[in-house]
Amino acid sequence: MSSQDSMASTPTSSVKRYIPVALAAIGSVLLYVFGSDYLSFSALEENHEALTAWRDANYLLAAIAFMSVYAIATTLSFPGGLALTLTGGFLFGTVLGGMFAVTGATIGAVAIFLAVKSGLGTSLGEKAGPFVKKAEAGFKENQTSFLLIMRLVPAIPFFAANIVPAVLGARTFTYAWTTFIGIIPGAVVYASVGAGLGAIFAAGETPDLGIIFEAQILVPLLGLSALAALPIFIKKVRGR
Repeated sequence: MSSQDSMASTPTSSVKRYIPVALAAIGSVLLYVFGSDYLSFSALEENHEALTAWRDANYLLAAIAFMSVYAIATTLSFPGGLALTLTGGFLFGTVLGGMFAVTGATIGAVAIFLAVKSGLGTSLGEKAGPFVKKAEAGFKENQTSFLLIMRLVPAIPFFAANIVPAVLGARTFTYAWTTFIGIIPGAVVYASVGAGLGAIFAAGETPDLGIIFEAQILVPLLGLSALAALPIFIKKVRGR
């Protein structure tokens, strides 16, 4: 290949890297504009009887459709995960609803992770200053602990925990399994709330969506986060 061909192909390959991220951004905007009314708690409240009837008639299809919608919404960073997890608990119960939610969320999280890693990760890493490079080195040294902490702490937005590890160069397999394991506690909590929505709808009441920040839920989550951070502390002590 001549030098001219090499120079011509470089900009083209650079542009191609950004295509997955661009498509995800466009899809996110379209989903927010046209789908926000359908992926919400109010939509679940209005259509819960029709949803349960469809689930009873098409259980396997309903489960696959639920996980697919969850994966797509997560890939497009749509802020409807809470409503979807409640829906999973309502339709399939605490255990199955939670696991279906975890599976769909993990698939979507890995998809957006790969899109960002292939499109923006390298270029951002090359342009990063010394502080970011130092943070990246520290992250890679303890990435399992950091990834689990990012999933277990409720205050960290889910979309941020999907994108930041891609920019910092997390390993795909480590990111995938820590995502699956780390989001189980929160998913089960909200799926359990969703499992009781039938009675709440019948009584005309509103569920407590802030339950995950109550002491009996938050303290165990923070305890798990501290346990995940323990290897980092041990390394620091041994280093000294």
